Amino acid sequence: MVDVLIVGAGPAGRAVAAACADTRLDTTVVDPAPRRGWGNTYGSWIDELPASVPREALAAVTGSMLAFGTTRHELDRSYGVLDNTALWKHLWRPDVHDVTGRVVGAEHGPTGSTVHLKDGRRLAAALVVDASGAARVLSGGRPARTAAQQSAVGVVLDSATAEPLCPAGSGVFMDWRAAPDTRGGWPTFLYCVPLGGDAVLLEETSLARRPSLPLALLRRRLHGRLAAAGIEVPDGAVEERVRFPVDDPVPMPGRAVSFGASGGLVHPASGFSVAAALRQAPWLAGALSAGLSSGPAKASKAAWAISWPPRAVAVHGLRRRGLRALLSFPPELVPEFFEVFFSLPAADQAAFLAADHDPARTAAVMTALFRRSPWSVRRRLVTGGFGPGGGEAQHGFGGL
Repeated sequence: MVDVLIVGAGPAGRAVAAACADTRLDTTVVDPAPRRGWGNTYGSWIDELPASVPREALAAVTGSMLAFGTTRHELDRSYGVLDNTALWKHLWRPDVHDVTGRVVGAEHGPTGSTVHLKDGRRLAAALVVDASGAARVLSGGRPARTAAQQSAVGVVLDSATAEPLCPAGSGVFMDWRAAPDTRGGWPTFLYCVPLGGDAVLLEETSLARRPSLPLALLRRRLHGRLAAAGIEVPDGAVEERVRFPVDDPVPMPGRAVSFGASGGLVHPASGFSVAAALRQAPWLAGALSAGLSSGPAKASKAAWAISWPPRAVAVHGLRRRGLRALLSFPPELVPEFFEVFFSLPAADQAAFLAADHDPARTAAVMTALFRRSPWSVRRRLVTGGFGPGGGEAQHGFGGL
């Protein structure tokens, strides 16, 4: 029996595996392909990353980012794109045992857990961490409803080709100006980031929609936007496709400790979760290590408590309620809402997008956003469940 068995070898799984190994816990990772690289592009504000992440784990860093609601804004905040290979190496620990297999369930007893693999194998561990991402394999599976999902289609081009939409040395966090091929319907935005070397990712993104926008629609809008800017996509250009839920609930406490996207760490405002996982992994590992001497049940409870203190639960509620409000907007008001958001002071924007949990600050920023909004936007926010005096500190508005 190992001390900790982690289901999932994505960035969150590897981060908690490294942290557990660093606390001298006997650690195993189970994944269908545990040593396969990560195919998605992961970005983060530099100040959100823990100091333990080395500079070599960043493929590219910009000194600022542009944003467009209905006008241009410069966000004076450094932004980075992670180098997946370097980050994987940074989180690699030779004493973490990898098992290739697909987990289908688990049984929990007073002294430990037995994890069941699809091929019939069983693995014993004192503690189990579910880092299986949106699948939530040991965290109750997918909720029985249609998820609000972020979806995107992007292409990788050289920097000179991309420059009309992604200026050299910078990036674009969100450009809500309509793509030429929008043809009405739910609005999408352009996201542009350098990937290191001479490569740039340009991605047409639907922030959240229930159900998600079809990838074929996003691809058509992307190519229409690029063509309008005089950008021709060459044959064979690398394409990235993204789809994941952004409105999963706070995981229930249980013997399987949920972490990463499986554990509710996806930020509804940005879709980011990797920086939060990297920051929280050492705390989770510390709670597991300290609690193990008191038994698996108490260790799991301690790990959940450190991941979801009351302030974190409160902020999660703010963000999910806000996401519901945004989803109720008519399409033409969405860029106006973001115009107001990007007009907020930089510190307020950063506080709202932060991986940290501060209910009072989140509520204060949302109140400021409401007061700055035109009445057309205010009415929708109130209809969606947010308004001054309406309990912002408990519920409020918080999901871009």
